[in-house]
Amino acid sequence: MTEPSLNTVPPLPVLKVQQPADIPDRGLKLEADAVVIGSGASGAVAAYELSRSGAKVIVLEAGPYVKSEQFTERLIESLETMYEEGGNQINKSADLVVLQGACIGGSTVVNAAVCFRAPDKVLESWGENHGLDNLSPEAMTPYFERVEKNLHIHPNGPHEINLNGRLIVEGAKKVGIPTGPVSRNIKHCALTGHCLAGCKTDRKQSMLVTYLPWASELGVRILSGTRAESFEVSNGRITQVNAIATDANGTSKPVEVKAGLVIVAAGAVQTPLLFQKNALGNSSALIGHHFACHPSTAMIAEHKDDIYGWLGATITTYAGNIEDPKKGSYLLEAGFLGPMSITTASEGGIGREYTDFIQNSKKFLASVTLIHDHNVGRVYMEDGRKRIDYDLDDRDFPSLQEAFRASAKIYFAAGAKRVFLPTTRRTVIESADQIDSVVNSLENGRHRYKLTSYHPQGTMRMGKDPKTSVVGPDGRMHDLDNVYVVDASLFPTTLMVNPQETVYAMASYLSDRMLARG
Repeated sequence: MTEPSLNTVPPLPVLKVQQPADIPDRGLKLEADAVVIGSGASGAVAAYELSRSGAKVIVLEAGPYVKSEQFTERLIESLETMYEEGGNQINKSADLVVLQGACIGGSTVVNAAVCFRAPDKVLESWGENHGLDNLSPEAMTPYFERVEKNLHIHPNGPHEINLNGRLIVEGAKKVGIPTGPVSRNIKHCALTGHCLAGCKTDRKQSMLVTYLPWASELGVRILSGTRAESFEVSNGRITQVNAIATDANGTSKPVEVKAGLVIVAAGAVQTPLLFQKNALGNSSALIGHHFACHPSTAMIAEHKDDIYGWLGATITTYAGNIEDPKKGSYLLEAGFLGPMSITTASEGGIGREYTDFIQNSKKFLASVTLIHDHNVGRVYMEDGRKRIDYDLDDRDFPSLQEAFRASAKIYFAAGAKRVFLPTTRRTVIESADQIDSVVNSLENGRHRYKLTSYHPQGTMRMGKDPKTSVVGPDGRMHDLDNVYVVDASLFPTTLMVNPQETVYAMASYLSDRMLARG
């Protein structure tokens, strides 16, 4: 078969989605072999894997169906239409934004397409500390290979790495920090840099253009704008999921789904809230606990030359010890959104300082920092409101400092003139010999740093012991015989690397466990 040119894409399978407007006011009463709650990385994979075995599957997605041709490539509009709470989902202290996709395809539609396998050291620690010997690197390798093939996951080629990415690799090599190209689930990337607003040309191999259309062609029924609210339970099994579909006029329509198998894939924030709301499956009293999120910052440096870091792929290269998060503790990813977006991530000052900051943006080197944080947070409802109780732990602050230190060293080695730290009060490192003194002077505390999270994890901890975990090694909840959880809420610890590929692989692995059980 001849490969398509870079200017064309092959025809996609047809994705059929039933939207709330298509549902009669009296609602729907449906039956299926399996119902999947959530259509993101985990839900889409599980729906497809079960349907290709012959199962009748229904997918319920609380978010809207936004087609690729409707993407505007304007981030502020995408935040309002395709992100949880319009991109304003924050922690209880209001100093950390937790970004999640809320649409058909979930976060896969609006992420930067970055893919890493879970580090072997992390999987090994899950076996040693949580009894998850079944998730060894050897056991998971075939599943990583499966999704890498299906989603065209590959390292960025030279043409996909812009000057910003090349300079960060150059600087990292000079200071002895491991570095290389980032892998992405992209096919014939158009290099527009609008990943976080959705890929208008369908080059990003998100669930919107891969697993969901594949599942749809196999007969999976997908409902958008339909939020699971409650369950009918009998003899330790959920027999029915009760949902509400809400149309553009605000009309609520009941949707009832009877199913023998219930798969929850709503994400590390929404999944625990659903079970808490129904006071279900929580004999360990741990649902909602162990939240972690790779708190992230944007590190900016002014270079002597023009960089135009927003041109090309959103994320291009990385620096950091991704083989052993316990030793490395941080990861840097070369990426830049644009002159105006960067002001929300780094303090540009006021007045003349601010205008100079914006005018110099074409000279900025930029990267995103992630840290391997402890699972210290909790997700719960309080006075009818969702709460994400998470503050940067004192044990994790040294990792954040090391991310700052490494970034500054890389930038100066790559020819930067000064480095801006992501602090709420403007902090600038003017030369390489100032790095240690400035970084060492920083202190942990609320509202001191501009923090964002793209990777919520934990809250439905997987483990062998029902007393110390919520979900068993096969993904089945300890307290409910026919209920599986397949999203990132399972992870006993954070990965340090972007979790997308691990979620895909885990959902594929757990789907095989469901099928093996029959």
